[in-house]
Amino acid sequence: MINIVDIRYVRLGTRDLAKAERFTHDVVGLETVGRTENRLYVRGDSRDHNICYFLGDPGDNTLGFELATMPELDAAERSLADHGIAVHRGTAEECADRRVIRFISFKDPTGNTVDLVVRPFHSGRRYFPSRDAGILEFSHVGLRTTDAPRDEAFWTTHFNIRANDWIGPAGLLSFDAVHHRMALFPATGTGVQHINFQVASVDDIMRSYYFLTDRQVRIVFGPGRHGSSGAVFLYFEGPDGMVYEYSHGVRMVDENYRPRQFPFTLDSFCMWGAKPDVPEFRT
Repeated sequence: MINIVDIRYVRLGTRDLAKAERFTHDVVGLETVGRTENRLYVRGDSRDHNICYFLGDPGDNTLGFELATMPELDAAERSLADHGIAVHRGTAEECADRRVIRFISFKDPTGNTVDLVVRPFHSGRRYFPSRDAGILEFSHVGLRTTDAPRDEAFWTTHFNIRANDWIGPAGLLSFDAVHHRMALFPATGTGVQHINFQVASVDDIMRSYYFLTDRQVRIVFGPGRHGSSGAVFLYFEGPDGMVYEYSHGVRMVDENYRPRQFPFTLDSFCMWGAKPDVPEFRT
């Protein structure tokens, strides 16, 4: 069993780094912590970075998880290889690019690229927001899957990951007390489907709703409240079609929590009646 201890980052290809920086700085409220000719690192918490944008194909996405120790990373590499999963061990240059000491990379059954990292960098400075969006932390991602039950079985078999709820076939998965750290949404291709940041209050959700509306940022879902996690949410679209989410009040679970099956209906996605304009959420 491979034990994940944290979600660390996403890596997103983009055709326009300047546009990505303007959007994450002026709209999302993230802090730029690194910029080169072909890289942009931004964050919304004490991690070194939450998102690395790189010049490249917008469909080229990577999700990074943290393991606790070097021996655990070595054991993970052996375990994946023993199950016929091709594993890439990161070079020194690739580790420096990810700002970690070591990592391995593999693909899930859908073809999504996943990094397992050890000793990712933290910042010596506190996160300083570029606008007061109320961001507390990078919390979870939506991940596309071409076969949700198959991919859920992959994650729950090889990793310390469990399903805490389902919406239709879409598993809401976690490795800790947070209701979900990764949601598997049925799709026709690969990639990160949305990126979530937790905010401090419902007021922050509503302030951002009006802030984004005034700036003609496309709202794709919400404001609303998820019946599964209980979180109040707002989804909006950024460059390259990537969807970002603010949410507040996500459910915390323990070993006594009993997972629930929700139907794949609008009510299951939003208790308040908001209708999503997100392909993977359409019922």
